[in-house]
Amino acid sequence: MSRKPLVRDLLKARQADLTAAERKLTAVLLQDSMVGGLQSITKLAESAEVSTPTVIRLARKLGFDGYTGLQEAIREEIAERIKQPLAKLDLVEHRAPREHIVSRFVNAALGNINRTLEQLDLGEFDKAAELLSDPERQLYFVGGRITRSNAHYFFNHLQIIRPRVLLLDSSPSVWPQSLLDMDGQSTLVIFDIRRYERELEKLANLAVKQGANVLLFTDQWGSPIERCAAHCFRCAVEVPSSWDSTLAMNLLVESFIAEVQSRSSRSSEERILTLERMIGESNIFRGV
Repeated sequence: MSRKPLVRDLLKARQADLTAAERKLTAVLLQDSMVGGLQSITKLAESAEVSTPTVIRLARKLGFDGYTGLQEAIREEIAERIKQPLAKLDLVEHRAPREHIVSRFVNAALGNINRTLEQLDLGEFDKAAELLSDPERQLYFVGGRITRSNAHYFFNHLQIIRPRVLLLDSSPSVWPQSLLDMDGQSTLVIFDIRRYERELEKLANLAVKQGANVLLFTDQWGSPIERCAAHCFRCAVEVPSSWDSTLAMNLLVESFIAEVQSRSSRSSEERILTLERMIGESNIFRGV
């Protein structure tokens, strides 16, 4: 028996046919794993700043009789996801009580990974991977105060795998020099989570004016850079801490690294062999 299409897939498939108001409503529904669709029709319309007839029209465009049918389909999807979690805490809870910070942090982190993967568009992932794998395309990486380390990690791996990979300086005062060389064959990879940084938003807008594509990694609420990004990946970040967690974001980053490596296997092998020879000749590491 064929599986019913998911509501999120129906929404994405019909994007080209939707009005501006219906697209606003779609954005609200796709946030937080479709939970917004469990609200009353009035509350949902208020959340999206649209009318209740817009909600009904969208439901009918997706093939439902009305909002009740759409809501029931969303409820079934959420219930199914709850039944099939990606990871269990049993092992951790045997070693640490549920109230211990280790249990609470791991529980939150696993939840972040689940939520991030639930809303991941694999088609969008493949398109972004194609950009990152193109050896003719210049890649630039930059992060914010907290996410600079994520950008550096991504850059460090791709620089080994393929050519034309640059890490922007941490000081915005020298970014214009890099912007000079950005064009239609450039992709700027930005990491920006709350508290979203104005300098990064300005950089993204200027890069787009130069013709570059922006690939954004952000949190579940979405950086303002989304407005100009060609590709955006939202990652859940909340944990029981004063700091946000980028574990789910790193999972996506490492998935991209693996995919780029796979797509560039022959050329990357040659680069890695050359690098290893250079490391041996320079005698940087012990035992080399």
